[in-house]
Order: sequence, then C-alpha cells, then structure tokens
Amino acid sequence: MKRLLIAACLCSPGVVAAQESGIELTPFVGARFGGTFEAELPNVDPVEYEMEDSASFGLILNLPHRANTQWEILYSLQSSEAQYLGPPGPDPVVDVDIHVLQIGGTYQFDGNRAVPYLAATVGGTHIRTDSSEAQNDTFFSGSIGVGMMFRPTAQIGFRVEARAYGTLLSSSSKIFCSTGPDLNICAVQVDGDLLSQVETFAGITFRF
Repeated sequence: MKRLLIAACLCSPGVVAAQESGIELTPFVGARFGGTFEAELPNVDPVEYEMEDSASFGLILNLPHRANTQWEILYSLQSSEAQYLGPPGPDPVVDVDIHVLQIGGTYQFDGNRAVPYLAATVGGTHIRTDSSEAQNDTFFSGSIGVGMMFRPTAQIGFRVEARAYGTLLSSSSKIFCSTGPDLNICAVQVDGDLLSQVETFAGITFRF
C-alpha cells in the first residue's frame, strides 16, 4: 500500500514539474552576421568599418523562475575583422573581438519534446582590437531571440536559435585605429550610433 501511495505521488503533475525544473547549461557554436561602425575623419566625409561575418562561440545559463519562464545569462564571443570602407587605397583590416554578456529571461510556449521559446536580454558588449592606438571599450547592449528547444531526455536537450543584437556606441570612443606609412586613421564613433548584428547558433543543453 505504501509503495502504491509513493508511486502515485511521484506521478502527480506537481512532482513531475518539480523534478523537471532545474538549471540548464548550453554551450553553443554559431555564426554572427553584419555590423558597421560609422567613423568621423578630419576633412573627410564619414566612412564606415564593416565587420566580416564569422563564427561565434558562447555559453547560456538558464535558471528556473515561474511556469513557462526562466532567467537567462548569455555570453557570446565573436573573433573577426573590420574592413575600412574608405577612399581608394590600401584599406586597413583590424582584428576585432566582440564579447557580449547579458542577463534576461525566456518565455517557453507549450510543448513536450519540441518547445518553441522567446528570449530577451540586456547587458554589455565589450569591443577589443589589436591596435595599440585604439581604445577597448564596453557599451550598453540588448538582444532578442527566437528558438526551439528539443528534449529527447529529461537531462539532455538540443537548442537552436536566431538572435538579434543592438549595441549603443559612444561618440567619445576610438575603437578602430590603423597607423602606417600610407594611412593614419582612427574611427571616432558617432553619438547614438547603433551596431546591429544577427547571430544564429546551435548547442547542447545539459539539465541539472
């Protein structure tokens, strides 16, 4: 009799939900696209640096909140190059690392093995270059994403997502600088300029 009562309790919806709610950790790999920086140069019309599309890597931590919602902490790294789109000449290329660290949450729609969801986060974007003349700086940023979580088991899942990033740049930051015998330029960000990028990624989710 005791065994039947224990089995009934374990199979009740409340206990099943409690067993399934937990911490999720998702390492991912993807690709990030787009992104231009407008630059002001002395006696020259504004020009742009354009980010090259490249691979991205990251980690997402999800914590349980309420029904259908989770807290989310996102870290993503893109190592790429920025191409100077200036007048004809030896256009410089600058190596750039873009680190994104944001916090927010997700809303999961109804589903069993396949669960669609929406995500939104805010935080900071740190831009670092290999130029000794440039200033590495951190800016306010946000993102929104839409994705699908596949759950073949209670402990392992597979997550695919597309996410849009927006980073507000500062006019006082000199991010991209290139010096040499032919060019000596430094990109000064225009006030209110927005760096927009899109990232698509996939990762394996481990549930604890």
